[in-house]
Amino acid sequence: MPQDGVRRNEQIRAREVRVIGAEGEQIGILSRVEAMALAREAGMDLVEVAATADPPVCRIMDFGKFRYEQQQKKKEARRNQSVVQIKEIKVRPKTDDHDYETKLRHIRRFLGDGDRCRVTVFFRGREIVHKDRGQAILERVIEDTRDVGRVEQEPSAEGRTLQMLLVPLPKK
Repeated sequence: MPQDGVRRNEQIRAREVRVIGAEGEQIGILSRVEAMALAREAGMDLVEVAATADPPVCRIMDFGKFRYEQQQKKKEARRNQSVVQIKEIKVRPKTDDHDYETKLRHIRRFLGDGDRCRVTVFFRGREIVHKDRGQAILERVIEDTRDVGRVEQEPSAEGRTLQMLLVPLPKK
């Protein structure tokens, strides 16, 4: 198998192939030798497009141009994809109001930028007894970010942490 995964010309192993012309027209089932002769006559390559078909389907095309167009499509797809990041904000059950407001501004900014935001309340020492305080903080975050985001993962406890995941609301 060639390194790019597409067999062409002499790499095609089947005795008979179904041939599609350069303009997309059906030529029919020909022997591999006849099909390669047709492709050479047209100054192009015989490229296997469906190897699992019976008989395999081959197309007469300019392989260099085909490969270039494939690369351009991949490049365009990469350019159009958006990378969603998960940002994390950590708070404690004893987080003061001013610190909470600062962290809330960060959460709102992250959601506004289209990123997901994980809010984590972590407990130290005996604070673990007061999980209700951590739950109250997360409920307050949900209420304060209702206009820019929604909860994707409800608050859940894991060991000494309480976590939830917020996602931005779809843009209108």
